[in-house]
Amino acid sequence: MRLIFAGTPAVAVPALAAVAASRHELLAVVTRPDAPAGRGRGLVRSPVGAWADENGIEVLTPARPREPEFLDRLRELAPDCAPVVAYGALVPPVALEIPRHGWINLHFSLLPAWRGAAPVQHAVLHGDEMTGASVFQLEEGLDTGPVFGTVTDEVRAGDTSGDLLERLAHSGAGLLVAVLDAIEAGTVRAEPQPADGVSLAPKLTVEDARVRWSDPVFAVDRRIRACTPAPGPWTTFRGDRVKLGPIVPAPDGPDLEPGELLVEKSRVLVGTATTPVRLGEVRAAGKKAMPATDWARGVRVGTGEVFA
Repeated sequence: MRLIFAGTPAVAVPALAAVAASRHELLAVVTRPDAPAGRGRGLVRSPVGAWADENGIEVLTPARPREPEFLDRLRELAPDCAPVVAYGALVPPVALEIPRHGWINLHFSLLPAWRGAAPVQHAVLHGDEMTGASVFQLEEGLDTGPVFGTVTDEVRAGDTSGDLLERLAHSGAGLLVAVLDAIEAGTVRAEPQPADGVSLAPKLTVEDARVRWSDPVFAVDRRIRACTPAPGPWTTFRGDRVKLGPIVPAPDGPDLEPGELLVEKSRVLVGTATTPVRLGEVRAAGKKAMPATDWARGVRVGTGEVFA
């Protein structure tokens, strides 16, 4: 089939590479416009756009995918299907109708669970034991279209959102190509999503990433892992914000008040509503991340000081 691929962040690149290496013809890539980044705030190509540039593939960057120029180019290219992975913009009905097989979306959850922008983060935050990826027919609703196929993955005890998303990006890429092959062969039919089990996964904000030390240890652990690497878990110390790396529950630790710090020879503990946790890395504002023991020695954590 003749394909247009739509995607933007790095997590979409494994699927883009798999589609490009498949038996199908990749005509062009659609991605979000170049955006300011870095200290100089210069315009930077998206990871998907950069991959396409490096591989000599046409890149389309409409500010909105309803722009007449973009729609005209889409009609000229006449794709049979348009696979989508984390594109980041709503595709209007007029564009959905152009490919004869429509647009099919790789979404990183087992639909209808966790429809929305942050499915992997919510799976970790809410303690799901199993998640996966789904390929579905894109329509006007938010991740509501009928599903062609799924792949599952266990959420492991120490998984951050970054860890889990990396695995799903690769397994989902294989699923996406398999669905494209089956659509071409006419051997697959999309099945409507069940009405039960719907949950929503809005983007996690910076405030969502603030650690609640008054939560039990399992909730503190989930929040930190869910917000790693983005938006980045954080707390405050002496009124200043510090970012935290993943922690490890420390059931052998002494009783500490929520947020109370205890510096030992080889570890730094923080109290929760239940048992303490052992800090991993800490990054103070304007500083590089460092082991918690080095950070504690540098700031000279005193008896009874707390994270808030």
